[in-house]
Amino acid sequence: MGAPGSWIITLLLFHLFGSGTSSPVFTNTPSLLPEILLPFPTVPVPTPPFISNSGESTQGVLCPLKLSPSTVVVRYGDPVKANCSIKRMGFPVLGWYLQLDPPVITYNGFLIWSVERMTNWTIKPVCFALAEQGGQCDIALTLIVYKPPDRVSITFVNHTGQMIEGDQYTVQCNVTEVAPVENLIVTFYRGQNILAQLQSNNSREKKPVTESFTLDIVSSKEDNGAEYWCEAKMELGPEGPQPPPVVASQKLFTKVLFAPEFLCPPKMMVTEGKTFTCEVTGNPQPSVTWFRDGQVVTLPSHLSKKDAGKYTIQAEGLSPKNFTVEVEILPVRGTANSCNGHFLLLGFLTQMINWL
Repeated sequence: MGAPGSWIITLLLFHLFGSGTSSPVFTNTPSLLPEILLPFPTVPVPTPPFISNSGESTQGVLCPLKLSPSTVVVRYGDPVKANCSIKRMGFPVLGWYLQLDPPVITYNGFLIWSVERMTNWTIKPVCFALAEQGGQCDIALTLIVYKPPDRVSITFVNHTGQMIEGDQYTVQCNVTEVAPVENLIVTFYRGQNILAQLQSNNSREKKPVTESFTLDIVSSKEDNGAEYWCEAKMELGPEGPQPPPVVASQKLFTKVLFAPEFLCPPKMMVTEGKTFTCEVTGNPQPSVTWFRDGQVVTLPSHLSKKDAGKYTIQAEGLSPKNFTVEVEILPVRGTANSCNGHFLLLGFLTQMINWL
């Protein structure tokens, strides 16, 4: 076994002759630090304690390291830094480690890792401490490097032009160059109404990707003139930017063809001398013809009792459609009853005068 101070000399050599930068790399950080950093190579190395997402070792007595902040969210190209500190004595060496880079160490109680411009999507900084009695402990910094999408667009899949009521269509939201895609939430809208919220199943890719999200819809007449659109939101947690970054698509204006509809009851009561009608809607706007007893008729502007009966409306639009209306003519109210009322009132007043 070497002298107790030999491992410190080894670290000093790395510190003096190795690079002190934390240049990003595109490889995964190993679970253990390089063997050369261990103080006593002949002594079995204890398994590093489990590291929680809080940035503190769950075995605080064995590994009293603390990261501040414990989770860092940084936009690609922006600066980033994190502080690692030790809670108690007995750990004279503190450092940051990245795969393929020499460790950066200090003999103080804290050490800040920083990068002026983050351009590495998969970097995994690890803070470690070496104990006086041998052994090591380490804790990984949770680092999320993100990039909002370059563009968000919406289209119909394999369809252009007008839609037909009752048919199924697929709306597609295309999100271009976003990272990490697992933190992306895509929301589909019709007007201001939310139709669906979708997320990617790709949880492994950290670099920017382009991904499409689809939603099946069944068109209705209410969709005529509606606007479909989508938005991509980066949900990066409380450590991320607030409010979360959002990029919206263009509006997709829709036209829906639908068959004629009759906006009137099947039985109508109309006062004598008045007229009636029935509103017919559709896209395209249907042409309307009225029939009575099998004959084409024009609705009279002043109805009489002889106009009572059944009328058939024939509408020609996206598809032909008929509708039958039964019309009942009501007598004019008020004239005879009003005269009778006046005579009764006059008789009553005359009788009252005679009594007086």
